[in-house]
Amino acid sequence: MAARLLVRDTGKPLSQALGEVNATSMRVKYLASIAQDTLKPQEVRSRGTMTELILREPLGIVANISAWNYPYFVGSNVWAAALLAGNAVLYKPSEYCPGTASFVADLWRMAGLPDGFFQVMSETRQAGQFIIQEADVDAICFTGSVATGRIIAATAAPRMIKLQLELGGKDPAYVCDDVADITQVAQALADGAFYNAGQSCCSVERIYVHEKVYDTFVEAFVQEVNSFQVGSEWDASTYLGPLCLPSQPAFLRRQVDDAISKGAKVVTKKIPCLTPRHFVPTVLIDVDHSMDIMREESFGPVIGIQKVHSDAESVALMDDTTYGLTASVYTDDKQRALSILGQLKTGTAYWNACDRVSPYLPWSGRRDSGIGATLSHIGILSMTHPRAYHLNSPTVS
Repeated sequence: MAARLLVRDTGKPLSQALGEVNATSMRVKYLASIAQDTLKPQEVRSRGTMTELILREPLGIVANISAWNYPYFVGSNVWAAALLAGNAVLYKPSEYCPGTASFVADLWRMAGLPDGFFQVMSETRQAGQFIIQEADVDAICFTGSVATGRIIAATAAPRMIKLQLELGGKDPAYVCDDVADITQVAQALADGAFYNAGQSCCSVERIYVHEKVYDTFVEAFVQEVNSFQVGSEWDASTYLGPLCLPSQPAFLRRQVDDAISKGAKVVTKKIPCLTPRHFVPTVLIDVDHSMDIMREESFGPVIGIQKVHSDAESVALMDDTTYGLTASVYTDDKQRALSILGQLKTGTAYWNACDRVSPYLPWSGRRDSGIGATLSHIGILSMTHPRAYHLNSPTVS
């Protein structure tokens, strides 16, 4: 039921919808397992008769304006931590996936959550505007585009309430010249770029490859992408289904056309689009940073691969962005990876991995990728106010 609602609302292939449901369940269970220890009073110092404590208190009512690409997964980043910390949640789903929100509300009711602690707003934009401008809430947590995030930040600023923004990314990956198994790396990055049709904030959106392994990598990468099954979201064999937003195929076509007009080449096979909402997986080479496809978030099954001549050049290009969500380095040398990653402005750094989220670690962005953090104990603490206690015991004469 949960997975089928997801397929219906988003167009996500059924196999990937099942994956999201299972991963969300695991995420919530983990956060629940650490909540009590995370929220317990912390004695930071005791000297003589004076004891100093930090206690955590709920924010109050947390407005959760969620996204359409992973309705369960992304929504749970906020509502799980908020509820565990003792808050009430006002949940506003995306206009593209209202069914999933009602399903989550039903689950909480069946679980025995007291009435009023998880309320679902209308999915309309008017509901979102009401939350930002007028609703009596103590925090606003938004997941979505940078443009909308800026509007929310500007509108909510006079209210002086907590604001958490999980925004976009233009996530880079760099393949070094010492990688022993290029095919394995190409397969991993192809999945990182095209899983969920590239509709993830942490999807790999641009790849830089050292010149010594560039040709071999491109050949292996294109071979892997060409093997992806494009089809109906209900077909068990489908890897790439339709895009969720009806307007997204035209946006992606403009990015690809811009790149081609500036000298880029499409190297993937040409196949017909099954529906107006499908977009065939597209890989471009001979790209550079004059092209939108290497600068602006795509959020779809397209990617550019650029040749570089050194680690220094890769660092300069990877950091030539307004975003800072994730970055990946593929190399057989751990210290080399850490050196490169340490120079980047990014919230999450991967060595020989990509497009990965763990509830054990915080999820945060730098620059235009957002404000605040979710997941891990840090995500739970972000749903609280700290209260400082100075406790001076009376001396007994």
